[in-house]
Amino acid sequence: MAKVQVYTTTYCPFCTRAKSLLKHKGVAFEEIDVTDDDELRQKMVHLAGGRRTVPEIFINDKIIGGYDELRALESKGELDALLAEPG
Repeated sequence: MAKVQVYTTTYCPFCTRAKSLLKHKGVAFEEIDVTDDDELRQKMVHLAGGRRTVPEIFINDKIIGGYDELRALESKGELDALLAEPG
């Protein structure tokens, strides 16, 4: 199973949607809350190539993007293949 990390904040509705989609699929993921942690947020921005919005979703250390990108992968039937790759 793939290694999935989701950078979130407590007040982000798109974070909630992304986590819900992953939970619905039975995917274990690490949630990294950057709400009140400037150091973690800076790490997220660096890893995400400058993107500052949340959620930022990584599968096997590769940036997927946010909820819209995650949902698009699911709609195209491509998400399961990414999640099946060993992490």
